[in-house]
Amino acid sequence: EKLTVPEVRPKVIRACEDLVEAEVAGKGGLSGAAIKAGFRVLKAIKPGIVAEVIDRLLSEFTDAIEPLHAESMTLSERGGPSPGRSFTAHLTDNDARAAQALLSVTDRRAAKANNRTIKKTYDRLRGSAEQHVKAAVPDLARTIAPFV
Repeated sequence: EKLTVPEVRPKVIRACEDLVEAEVAGKGGLSGAAIKAGFRVLKAIKPGIVAEVIDRLLSEFTDAIEPLHAESMTLSERGGPSPGRSFTAHLTDNDARAAQALLSVTDRRAAKANNRTIKKTYDRLRGSAEQHVKAAVPDLARTIAPFV
């Protein structure tokens, strides 16, 4: 909920957009080349799509990871680290759950996409998405921790 309040939302969107750009730029090998190519296609079809998609999905992403946030708050209340640090650690420790939660949102959205190119690109990249999202969870946790 804190991530979506009007005074914080634009900062979260910008931070997440920077994270997405950095994650894509850092990919290597054949799968990295495919991700970069797909990303270029998406951005060519619709400039500003990254921020737009983050904005459109932020509430759903927030809802998807809320159970992990609630668990981290409980751990913090029981004498664990501070809430922001606890959230970062808990999300990182539960990277597979976090990745699945986030991908459940994009899977639902991709299934409803009207643009065939976007849908085809998503479907082609989805097979490797879980490993990439899971690997990005620690950076995501650090990115959003200042806002929770």
